[in-house]
Amino acid sequence: MDDIQIIELYWARSDRAIEESAVKYGRYCHTIAYHILRSDEDSEECVNDTWLNAWNAIPPKHPSPLSAFLGRITRNLALNRWKRSKADKRGGGQVELALEELSGCIPSADSPAQAVEDAAVVELLDGFLGALPPQTRKIFMLRYWYLCPVGEIARLLGVGESKVKMTLMRSRSRLRELLEKEGVTL
Repeated sequence: MDDIQIIELYWARSDRAIEESAVKYGRYCHTIAYHILRSDEDSEECVNDTWLNAWNAIPPKHPSPLSAFLGRITRNLALNRWKRSKADKRGGGQVELALEELSGCIPSADSPAQAVEDAAVVELLDGFLGALPPQTRKIFMLRYWYLCPVGEIARLLGVGESKVKMTLMRSRSRLRELLEKEGVTL
């Protein structure tokens, strides 16, 4: 079933919408949650919560693409769960490590003035990612969106870990330079 048909099921308030979402995107969402939580049980709960959140958001939303919409819901749920469980030392350290790597490139949203810059930063990030070569973009997204460990990225893309680390370091450096050039306070 294609995304348009699944969204129509949500709009029709058919229970089949959740079933079809689970069939088409269940594994994808589970992978996103698992990279953050490192627990099948917790990941499965996030995926189930994803279907509930999608049910509550559609309608009025009409997401396109559906995969990104569901992935974002899953990622946010998993990050929230990870924050709650952080004191329990779960998560394999990948979330903290990836966020620490980006801390020198992405501004903090601690102040109201910084919050105003968020839309501009998102636009800059979109342009930055769009200008990256395809493999570099994949490496960047796998690390900082999907929070994959460096070793897993290397295995998935058939390259060495040192290449992944170097690509990430250079990408962060370019991103930092771009943001500083555009006047974004880091």
